[in-house]
Amino acid sequence: MKFYTYFSNQQRLAVIMLVIVIIFLEVFWVFNTTFRADTFDVNPETYLKFSKEVDSLRDVQFQRSTPKLYRFNPNYITDYKGYTLGMTAEEINRLHLYRAKNKWINSTKEFQNVTKVSDSLLHTISAYFKFPDWVSKSVQNSTLAYNTSTKTTKQKIDLNTATALQLQNVYGIGAYYSERIIRYRDAFDGGFISEIQLYDIQGLKPDVIENILKEFTVKTPRQIKKINLNTATIDQLVGIQHIDYELAYEIIELRMLKDGFSELEELTKVKEFPKEKLEIIKLYLSLN
Repeated sequence: MKFYTYFSNQQRLAVIMLVIVIIFLEVFWVFNTTFRADTFDVNPETYLKFSKEVDSLRDVQFQRSTPKLYRFNPNYITDYKGYTLGMTAEEINRLHLYRAKNKWINSTKEFQNVTKVSDSLLHTISAYFKFPDWVSKSVQNSTLAYNTSTKTTKQKIDLNTATALQLQNVYGIGAYYSERIIRYRDAFDGGFISEIQLYDIQGLKPDVIENILKEFTVKTPRQIKKINLNTATIDQLVGIQHIDYELAYEIIELRMLKDGFSELEELTKVKEFPKEKLEIIKLYLSLN
């Protein structure tokens, strides 16, 4: 009541205006602070650097938290062990039923036949299988006996006409990898140029490829016109497997510095050259 009786109209108006100004300034300060915080600029390079550090720390933490897998005898896989390996309940039960008959699994192929696991899972976990020493020795002896009866080229099956079922007769090749080999072959009009291309199929182990080459070979290689490495253009080089534009530029630059290549092996001196793919790349190249 004193506000209305003690102060004059002008004084009351001045007080009210002062309160309004204070409220306006407070609201303006709050909104301005919020706006500036939302539009705070971050250096993209700095953000990317810290983001990579966070990701690397997460990867390290994940690797530390992932349980290590040691070698084991597949005959003694428990329910929990099978689950951690990625096996289904049905696959684990097949193994237990087989063992309940007092039967033993003595090879990777036998493990797949009993459990019916996929080729991809078998490829992942079979590296950790550890069979008793007497089993390993018997396998080595059977392998030596098998090697003594090496087939001639005429006796082998042509890889460019082989069926998936024929490939599955090879130890280490199931439905998954046989289809993968067929798909790779059929991706080229004419199939394989050479057996060396088997090493280009992801997932095939060298020992499995050796088993394939005991029964198969390329009898009807795909006909190609080789490219002269010392006159090839960038577009010609890019048409070769495992060579992209960046690598093609590097090859031509080294060719100019050397005034031409004297042998195909000199390609390994090219920056970022995939040395493990040299033999496959050489299939498409010549020096004349």
